[in-house]
Parts: sequence; structure tokens; C-alpha cells
Amino acid sequence: MSEVTPRHVLCVLGSGLRLADMERIAAGFGGFVLDREYSEAAPDPRMSGAFEACMAAASFDEADWEAVESHDTVGYLLSAPMMRDLAADTSRRLLAATAALLRAGAAAVKNESSGITHGRDRWLTLNDQASDAKDEDLAAALTAAWVKRPISDGGVLYSCGMHLLGAPEVEIEVAEEQLTRDGVSELVTHLDALAIYLLTDPRAQEIEDGAGFRLTEDAPRHILRTGPCTRYDEDDLFFNPYGYIRLTQPDLGPA
Repeated sequence: MSEVTPRHVLCVLGSGLRLADMERIAAGFGGFVLDREYSEAAPDPRMSGAFEACMAAASFDEADWEAVESHDTVGYLLSAPMMRDLAADTSRRLLAATAALLRAGAAAVKNESSGITHGRDRWLTLNDQASDAKDEDLAAALTAAWVKRPISDGGVLYSCGMHLLGAPEVEIEVAEEQLTRDGVSELVTHLDALAIYLLTDPRAQEIEDGAGFRLTEDAPRHILRTGPCTRYDEDDLFFNPYGYIRLTQPDLGPA
């Protein structure tokens, strides 16, 4: 396993929100600091395109786009490098910090470590869901908040961001006939089910290549394949030192 330790890099656009205020608010949630080298008290004309590339269309409304266009400050907030057993708690606290920043005047927020963003209302809803949640409900909220999915690569759909929760990326093989709206939605359901399993079941860290996985007891059986992260270099923020776990096409023969 790689010795790389993941960290969050959060891009926060301000509208009347100073860099010092961003840092003060984030610091109140423990361990988050401002990257003074790259943060700037000035607008960046590239931000509209950068947010669009981070799945903004999924939850942005007109007000969110107007907020991006009118920003006057760009801040980058950093978590400490996260040990695996502390990643989920760090991510929960950063989600709470994100909500606090938006309520204090942040215009928009995206995560540079997974390439995902949400509209203001979606961020606040995800924080509400995570704030008192436990176990599977917390895992679902954190996955929705920080993990970009599905990303398509030929015959595979995959995630980016599970390293921020201390787990391997999740992938699933795709047949051409599954590439419909309903088919992709079902595939994402499988991805999310595997992600939640990895985040909540103590046996998950002992998964071996070739193990079986079912969405429900009577569902078709998938074979799990494991491997190292080869999509990104080790110095890339997207790099996952825990590798990936892939669901193969289900075995439709006798159970």
C-alpha cells in the first residue's frame, strides 16, 4: 500500500467574506488552515469553468451560478493529512465547516481532492443529514458530500473521493445495454451500497480479490476485484493509496 496520506483541499469563493474570516470559521471546526500561497483576495475568471467541471449541474441553481460569477475572494482551506481511521471524522467536521462558511457569506465551495461541488442548498442539506447521523446514514451522507461518482472510463463506472473517507475507490463493470438513465442509476445504487459497506463493516478491510458481493440476499452475485490506484500519480490530490474495489458483471447462474 502507498505511503501517501490523503488530505482535503477545499476551494471557497467569497462574496464579502475575507480570507481571515474563512480561516477563522474553518479553524473553529478543528485542524483546517488557509493555504496562503494560493488564496487570493481577488476574483478568478476561471472559476465558472472549474465549478462546471465538478458536477455543478447536478445541484446548482441560477443563484449558485450568480454567486460564482460575483465572487471577490478565492480561499483554499487544507485539512491535515488524514490517517485512515480519522478520515471519516475529519470529513464530517469539514462538512460542518462548509455549511458554516456558506452561512457566513461564502459564495460557493468545491473540493479539489475529489473534484466535486454542490449548490448551496445541497451542501446545507448534506450537513443536516450528517450532523446527527451514525453508521450507514452517516456513511451515505459523507459519500454524497465528498465522493464524485459515477465517472465513466470505457466499460467501468468509478468513484473519486473515497480516499477522503479512508476507503478504496468503488468501481463497477458496465455492459453497453446498461448505459441508459435507469441503467446508470441502478449501477450507482450498487456503487453506493459497496461504498457504505466499505465504510461501516469491520470486515471490509479484509476483502480479498475474488470475494463475492450481493446487494441483497437474493440479488445476483458479483465478484470483487481489487487493485492499486493507477488512474492518478501519487502526487495527485485524487490519488487513492487504498486502491480500488471493483464489482464485476453479476453471475446470473445458479446461486
